[in-house]
Amino acid sequence: MSLYQPFGGQGEGQVRIVVPEGAGVGQIADLLEEKGVISSAFFFQTRATVSGRREDLKAGPFRLRRDMSHGAALDALSQGPPPDVVRVTIPEGRARREVKGVVGGRLKGDYLALTKSSRLLDPRRYGAKRPRDLEGFLFPASYELKKGSRTQALVNEQLAAFKREIAKVDLRAARQRKLTPYDVLTIASMIDREAQIPKERPIVASVIYNRLREGIPLGIDATIRFATNNWTRPLTQSQLAIGSPYNTRTRRGLPPGPIGSPGLAAIRAAARPARTGFLFYVVKPGTCGEHAFSRTDAEFQQNVRRYNNARSRRGGRSPTKC
Repeated sequence: MSLYQPFGGQGEGQVRIVVPEGAGVGQIADLLEEKGVISSAFFFQTRATVSGRREDLKAGPFRLRRDMSHGAALDALSQGPPPDVVRVTIPEGRARREVKGVVGGRLKGDYLALTKSSRLLDPRRYGAKRPRDLEGFLFPASYELKKGSRTQALVNEQLAAFKREIAKVDLRAARQRKLTPYDVLTIASMIDREAQIPKERPIVASVIYNRLREGIPLGIDATIRFATNNWTRPLTQSQLAIGSPYNTRTRRGLPPGPIGSPGLAAIRAAARPARTGFLFYVVKPGTCGEHAFSRTDAEFQQNVRRYNNARSRRGGRSPTKC
């Protein structure tokens, strides 16, 4: 289903830029476009003006990412962390391998190695039967650490934050459906990849629950992206047919575990989904990730045709507006 789903705007890779002292928003926008950080200097300036943030942009060296959304770039240039502090912002729903790229060389230590296991948290206490690592438990948020800190400090803070946040979630409805907290995290990790609009999280959760109940494969391509570590490029036919327990197109039930670490809103939606009869969804053309939900395959195919027709009119480009 995420074949029709635009991913978030945090970007990829790393771009180092230096914003000169006294640079105006126009000069900054041109610099960002030239370096490939944003797609349009004009729309970046417009976003900065509309949001009232033209004067918030800071001068100095920045490590940004290619193809960031205008909002994400504005956030990065407005923060300007103190010189003795490293600010690490972990987006909701990102997998460990993606977060390793976010952390980069800003902290000392291998993020992947340090998130295999921890004495601070045992996934089996949350219902994981054979956990391979701490995927799902590394709470996404903004963390500030002293320069020179080790990656272990970040991991410890993420695990502590997860314990605090999961304690706020009412899991009784999930338990009544014989789902463990680990199952809830797994569902929440898919929701964070599928739902771009907050109000849709409980509805997407309901689709997952309904398909589980009916014994229908979930068909969430983000799980295949997790298995193939392909988060940005179109999935190939061989990837879509991969013989992996994370292939929710060909296998029924939940994948073996989370495909990223979800945020609190997604966890709450996974713990208490909306009550609907929906089994399908596809992105509505002309929106920024809003979905058309349907109860029958006939309705779904009609919505898919509407999406594909809109995409064809745009020369094969996504018919979304973000």
